[in-house]
Amino acid sequence: MPVTQNIKVAVDAVVFGYTSKEGLSVLLIKRNIEPFKNSWALPGGLVADHESLEEAIQRELREETGVNITYLEQLYSFGQPDRDPRNRVISITYYGLVRPDAFVVKAATDASDVKWFNIKKLPALAFDHTTIISVARERLKSKMLYQPVGFELLEEKFPFSELEKLYLSVLDRPIDRRNFKKKITKYGFLEETTEKQALEGAGRPGNLFRFNEEKYYQLQKEGISFEI
Repeated sequence: MPVTQNIKVAVDAVVFGYTSKEGLSVLLIKRNIEPFKNSWALPGGLVADHESLEEAIQRELREETGVNITYLEQLYSFGQPDRDPRNRVISITYYGLVRPDAFVVKAATDASDVKWFNIKKLPALAFDHTTIISVARERLKSKMLYQPVGFELLEEKFPFSELEKLYLSVLDRPIDRRNFKKKITKYGFLEETTEKQALEGAGRPGNLFRFNEEKYYQLQKEGISFEI
């Protein structure tokens, strides 16, 4: 039986950022075209005939936000027939992690504005983007329990308390601080330096830590089982 298709393919990106002050955030654009004009949405758009999916999402991020991320992981495909009121559009979604202060965001093309939003204070979103962000956050939560991807959101050297805050923010639940530190440090890829934490008030400054990426990948080859 012949099948008639009139389907377009799009890409959308859930870009997570983290700062100690703001916690976990998501990068959103304000659309300047219909449908959902003036509504906030994820950066993204249609894939050109000559592009790969990866090329398309990188282009959309550069054009709409000014952000250039070297690594994005494919998340999920969203294809409900009514997700776009214009026509049938299947979205291949990606997610990534960045430090917001590493970029100067700038809206262009289909976006009139671009802004970081705290994950708990998101505005009403266009299309099915609320669902997409929810799926991406659950993936991030899950992945941080078995792979130390969160180190990408911290400075090169950081107090251990910052790592705890990061996990608290992403997992959105309490953690056993003593057990958490014991589990993290036993693997050997978290190195304690002799540099001290800068304190604004009184107190004894603790040492700063850094992530040894080379050590982690070596442990991966040896079959490390990372679990928090």
